[in-house]
Amino acid sequence: MLFQSSGYIFYSGTSGGFGITSGTEKDSVTLSFEGYKTRKVLFDANKENVFTLVALSAKPKPKETRLMSATRGIRIGQKISSSVGGETYSNIVENDFMNSSRYPDIDFAINTDKAAYSNIRRFLNMASPVPPDAVRIEEMLNYFDLEHEAPDYNQDFKISSKLSTCPWNKNSDLLFLKASARKLDLDKIPPSNLVFLIDVSGSMDLPNRLPLLQSAFKLMVNNLRPIDTVSIVVYGGNVGIWLYPTSGVEKDKIIRSIEELNPGGATAGESGIRVAYRLAQSKFIPNGNNRVILATDGDFNVGQTSEDELEFLITEQRQKGIYLTCLGVGMGNYKDSKLEVLAKKGNGNFAYIDNEKEGEKVLVKELTQTMYAVADDALLHVHFQQNALKNYRLIGYDNKVSAIEDTTSILDGGELGSGHTLMAVFEIDRRDSAMIANSTSSKLADIDISYKVAADSNRRFCRLTVDTSTTAFDELPRVYKFSTGLILFGSLLRESKYVKDMSWNDVQNIMQPLVRPDDYLEQEFMGLLEKAKKIYTKPKPTRGLRLKNILAKPQEKTDR
Repeated sequence: MLFQSSGYIFYSGTSGGFGITSGTEKDSVTLSFEGYKTRKVLFDANKENVFTLVALSAKPKPKETRLMSATRGIRIGQKISSSVGGETYSNIVENDFMNSSRYPDIDFAINTDKAAYSNIRRFLNMASPVPPDAVRIEEMLNYFDLEHEAPDYNQDFKISSKLSTCPWNKNSDLLFLKASARKLDLDKIPPSNLVFLIDVSGSMDLPNRLPLLQSAFKLMVNNLRPIDTVSIVVYGGNVGIWLYPTSGVEKDKIIRSIEELNPGGATAGESGIRVAYRLAQSKFIPNGNNRVILATDGDFNVGQTSEDELEFLITEQRQKGIYLTCLGVGMGNYKDSKLEVLAKKGNGNFAYIDNEKEGEKVLVKELTQTMYAVADDALLHVHFQQNALKNYRLIGYDNKVSAIEDTTSILDGGELGSGHTLMAVFEIDRRDSAMIANSTSSKLADIDISYKVAADSNRRFCRLTVDTSTTAFDELPRVYKFSTGLILFGSLLRESKYVKDMSWNDVQNIMQPLVRPDDYLEQEFMGLLEKAKKIYTKPKPTRGLRLKNILAKPQEKTDR
């Protein structure tokens, strides 16, 4: 419920009945609830007000499966799924080329998730191949500094584009779309109501699990403000409130509570989530940052273990204005698939912490990007001009197999944090030059970012028109070439059919001139590239071994 005169937002209970103290006798009020038509009414403080919202559909709302991207009108058949040891990953299908004449429009969700890259790093540092489904290229791009460009005054986004040749396919071009979200004024960031939901089950009793999370959370606490509130809920052998809501000014008290955590017992994840949300509701801040931060290896083995049930619970809380951030740790029984789904349902972000530096990066250096949203339900829409290209494929933003197979699936937008810069890339197959020359338009595509902001149910738009002018790859600004190298790296890890003629040396040739000597993450990437090269390069038989086999053959006797 939004009051027009004051801008205040109120949330009802589950039955819809509640009382509000009004500063005026009459006010214009906007009523909204997911699944129902938004309605504007006149509120009269002198009487009981009863209003009825009309459902958008007379049929009961089915369970929603969320898509990452959607090419309008396309149908995709059954795909084979895969799994890796005790770890689970959502089985994803790499986007294919789409014919622009049949499917000129594509929409996809944009977000600040970065978990895939640090998880990939963990595998490579263990000298292990990376599960293909663990490689999400859009999250690899999100991980790095893509050179933020400040939006124009009073705008939420700055969008720019480049069109260039494609290093792995001479018949294709690459279309880059770069979007930078505005940076929030740190002095005006709304207060936070944070609930740390920490897994202290027996499976967390390893140095790279609970102790790593304790270190990361303590770093975060040092940056809290007096207006921020922190609570801690734990789940393991028991579920309960470890720390009741505490002001950010009491840092010593919060840190001491974190240090006293000890692992043990089973993983009552569903019960812990319910307690955390109830605590978040008790201290709900209208127009504030109300968020549960779930930190776990993802092994929910007691309670509601199905993803469907957990998704419904978290979607319900998202509608009330409480978002969910997921932090994953550990290996062996790490449940990437569950944490990824829960974060998306909770309209939050998802990160994987494999070391203390990553914990500091996520919860300190990039705190405003990961915890403070500039845009909610953000989607990027592209309409291609049919006369300018034959086919296109979106790189990354691949869908889960389960979402593709479910005919009730819908496309759900993501959350973008303060100052985040994202890169979306298409590989496109251009029309021949004669056809382009005969065209009356030089337009390649129309781009829209659509999104919502807090306290506003209306969608906003940021638009860009892309023309057909091309820049040679060698002449591209550094950030676009760097993104290309990351894409090729991820595609080789996925063993993508689209880069089958490329090698790890090709990635090296792109990235080596671009890596900055004073950038730790970029230098680290080159080390990971070397490790991947050794892991994935199959040894060839040596000439000496072949000669040995020849010499070992029995000698034929000859007559004298």
